[in-house]
Amino acid sequence: MIELMQSDGVPLIFGALVAFCVTVYVLADGLDLGVGIIFLVAPREEQRDLMMASIEPVWDANETWLVMGGTLLVAAFPAGYYVLLPAFYLPVMLMLFALIFRGVAFGFRLQATRFRDLWDIAFSAGSIVATLCQGLILGGLIGGVPVEHGMFAGGPFSFFSLLGLLCGVGLIGGYALMGAGWLIWKTDGSTQVFAREIGHSALILTAVMMGLVSLWSAWSVPEVAARWFAWPNLALLAPVPLVTLAVVVFTWRGLWEGAEPRTFLSALALFALGLVGLVVSLWPYVVPREVTVWDGASDPQTLAFIAVGLMIVLPIVLAYQAHAYWVFRGKTALHEGAYGGPGSKG
Repeated sequence: MIELMQSDGVPLIFGALVAFCVTVYVLADGLDLGVGIIFLVAPREEQRDLMMASIEPVWDANETWLVMGGTLLVAAFPAGYYVLLPAFYLPVMLMLFALIFRGVAFGFRLQATRFRDLWDIAFSAGSIVATLCQGLILGGLIGGVPVEHGMFAGGPFSFFSLLGLLCGVGLIGGYALMGAGWLIWKTDGSTQVFAREIGHSALILTAVMMGLVSLWSAWSVPEVAARWFAWPNLALLAPVPLVTLAVVVFTWRGLWEGAEPRTFLSALALFALGLVGLVVSLWPYVVPREVTVWDGASDPQTLAFIAVGLMIVLPIVLAYQAHAYWVFRGKTALHEGAYGGPGSKG
């Protein structure tokens, strides 16, 4: 196996696996972060109860992909890891604390008798802060990380940029759209009506911010502009924004139509197209414009060890998550003793 790991194509495979884990995390955890983002906007407590219940079986498993992607980056691309982690210490730590805080709020809210409103705020605030931090990290990656002699050369706030803020606001809109689509699919009655209404605002915010992020990236980062607008890339990549616009229109028209999974699936497609654009802008770098996937990859022995572990762990995680979604398919209903049911303590 070590001989196979010496091929130039192997770093590409591991880079694709890191991208796969990040993509699955964004698409999976985005739905429950989105539910948290729009949580406080729901006008009635029984709607918030149902929103919580809809993500209860799957939300913690979704974050498995964040751990897996980070671990795979450390093991397969250590050069990228020891440059990128110091660059994003603050947003990464704040994101992790926000995710932990919202997890604590998720558990405590069910048992709360007097302070349920505080746990509602904690759950929603944790979701918003975690999303903003992800946007700051994304903007920092697109803009580039200062590197000298193979090491991070910036300060603790080098990650902060206007591009990062735009990405953060765009992610808030995108996750909110995904959460609204999930609620349209998984609930009915007044909660579904609320999700359809909030979905319009989320879609407008997402579309506007995708346009602004694209334009600002091309204006502020010459390498990104060259990648998209140099010939023949301009002709080859033109379908990406055109298909994105078509998906936006398709989602808008579907918000009040009968096909309930449509908004959620089209929101996933919108995010997938955004990730395609990100890959096009950053390829083939682990550290943008500094370290390529070939320069930053681990030695063949390490890659062989990782490959064995992935062949064991990845199918188990995929099977477990697929099983969870299958078991809890269908509409969400409140039961006695859970989230505002007759026997709850709230």
